[in-house]
Amino acid sequence: MHAYYEALFAAFGPQHWWPGLTRFEVIVGAILTQNTSWSNVSLAIENLRRNRLLTVSAIASIRSSRLQRLIRPSGYFRQKTKTLKAFVRFLQTEYAGSLTQMFKTPTLTLRRQLLAVRGIGPETADCILLYAGKHPVFVVDAYARRILERHGHTTATASYEDIRAIFERSLAPDSAIYNEFHALIVQVGKQFCRPGVPRCGQCPLNRFLPQIPESSS
Repeated sequence: MHAYYEALFAAFGPQHWWPGLTRFEVIVGAILTQNTSWSNVSLAIENLRRNRLLTVSAIASIRSSRLQRLIRPSGYFRQKTKTLKAFVRFLQTEYAGSLTQMFKTPTLTLRRQLLAVRGIGPETADCILLYAGKHPVFVVDAYARRILERHGHTTATASYEDIRAIFERSLAPDSAIYNEFHALIVQVGKQFCRPGVPRCGQCPLNRFLPQIPESSS
């Protein structure tokens, strides 16, 4: 996987991802980006920022009905409101509202705790750990799965944890590299490794790809 990382970094350069002015804003973005594009999330984040609601105490105290209206651009706003509320309750109950204390928790322990919060699945938990907490966990998304399947490193039946293990076995446990690599995978997935007709001939990872037809999905 390190050769993949080097090829993508050479092609795209540093991605400066995840966007967010604070750790809590990064966490909010990780929750809101479920099942939607970042362009939609950015509208919701801007609504929260304009109303000075990007703090733990503000999300805890705001009425759910108002929060739903503000994050509506991100889609699934009722479910995401519940998840945001559940996360801040967890943070206040377990860590007195302190992200600093939360992120001092060992990675495996904190990951289990996050997965127990309503609405937080493996990808969201790992985004929180990696991007907000700088814990060395690799984030697996649809782009990573698609690339690994097309390159013969995994199959459609592989679990999230199976694919995460492929990356983490192949790379040193370095949060900075995991951060950059995931962001680079998103770029190559958007531009080249598309779900319908991939642009394999122009892809920076073309030299690693088994010989398959250009139109393969």
